Amino acid sequence: MNDPQIGIPTRAPAAEAVDDTILPLAVKALDLRGRIVRLGPAVDAILTSHDYPPPVAKLLGEAIVLTVMLGSALKFDGRFILQTQSDGPVRMLVVNFTSPGKVRACARFDAERVAAAVAAHAAEPGKLLGRGHLAMTIDQGPEMSRYQGLVPLEGNGLEDAAHEYFARSEQIPTRVRLAVAEEFRAGPNGPRRHWRAGGILLQFLPNSIDRLRQADLDPGDAPPGTLPHAVTEDEAWTEGRSLISTVKDLELIDPDLSSERLAYRLFHERGVHVFRAAPVEAHCSCSRDGVETMLRSFPQADRDDMVENGKITVTCEFCSSTYIFAPHEINAAD
Repeated sequence: MNDPQIGIPTRAPAAEAVDDTILPLAVKALDLRGRIVRLGPAVDAILTSHDYPPPVAKLLGEAIVLTVMLGSALKFDGRFILQTQSDGPVRMLVVNFTSPGKVRACARFDAERVAAAVAAHAAEPGKLLGRGHLAMTIDQGPEMSRYQGLVPLEGNGLEDAAHEYFARSEQIPTRVRLAVAEEFRAGPNGPRRHWRAGGILLQFLPNSIDRLRQADLDPGDAPPGTLPHAVTEDEAWTEGRSLISTVKDLELIDPDLSSERLAYRLFHERGVHVFRAAPVEAHCSCSRDGVETMLRSFPQADRDDMVENGKITVTCEFCSSTYIFAPHEINAAD
């Protein structure tokens, strides 16, 4: 299952599906590279720890898949942060990916507006997000400057926002597909819901810069009345874009369909080369010591305002872990 032209023996795609993995792939005949992400226990752990309404959980699941796909491209130890801020019922999504494979996420939303959207059958991702912006930040560490790209949210979903980001910021022809859903599994206490998520990212990366030429972004800086700039799309990218458009949601989350089989199903006619899959895990960096250090940084008056019923309680937004301190514990540490 690869490109026979480069001398690597072919093999059948793995039949066993493995969750919480990132599978890099390349289709050399079309100058395509990409990744397939398959999430099971990792995304389920994040979403169930918050008990969000299903539409909010599904939207955050899409953001997790997108962040994992983009963050896994980092070639150094660092963080990739995806954050939305918008005027919709879901006003903020935050996902942190720490290389090589740790992810955490949370959402802020208006429960009444989400319920109203569900009742009005208007809980599509784009409508839940509304208008605002999506920020993607690369953090290389305290001694390095951050890189941030912004893209507007204009009532569409995260797939469209990702396409806009790559068109404007990276200028790399890119297509993304995201899927999130619940499944029911039998358990000792009866059926239980589990979240699953998956995605595929495909990019056109030819060696020739001329083949990467794209039309100027509309409206550009041309004088009024100027005919739009047009560039014929490369045939290889036309084929790749058409192939990824055939991917169904079920294929991305099917627990019985391996990532390798999906890659083969899409690109076997051209030959697809897969690389070693990398693991992903749900992991929050919060700790009691870290929270204690944070509390010590506040003035005494602020800490006094935090005391309720004789204790200070801090809950992590990412993993919902709760840390309880007696006021004298913090004061004694000063």
